[in-house]
Amino acid sequence: MPERVSYDYAVIRVVPSVERGELINAGAVVFCAVRDWLEAKVELNEARLLALAPDADVEDIRRHLEAIPRICAGGEGAGPIGALARKERWHWLVAPRSTVIQPGPVHTGLCESPGAALEQILKEMVR
Repeated sequence: MPERVSYDYAVIRVVPSVERGELINAGAVVFCAVRDWLEAKVELNEARLLALAPDADVEDIRRHLEAIPRICAGGEGAGPIGALARKERWHWLVAPRSTVIQPGPVHTGLCESPGAALEQILKEMVR
């Protein structure tokens, strides 16, 4: 039986009007320190976003969301944050902010595969 390890995750939310506080879940980021693993996936449901905020700049929001998986992967394509260690990139990604794209609260779980956990979170919280 594969070893179960702890992981942390946060759902990525789009809050088109911060003042109103309405949001949609648009992705998730998972960090597993034991496996030195960090990955995010985003899936913006444009119809849901436009129902909530008809004047939302979908392309701008999508562009910012797509930066999150690049930051997880690290390297030159992720800008200066991409040069940080995985744990530091994780902390940067889940730091509270009051912009249109926000991380939700950090939660913890146990899994055999962080990738499978990420897919399950997307299935339950985003799709």
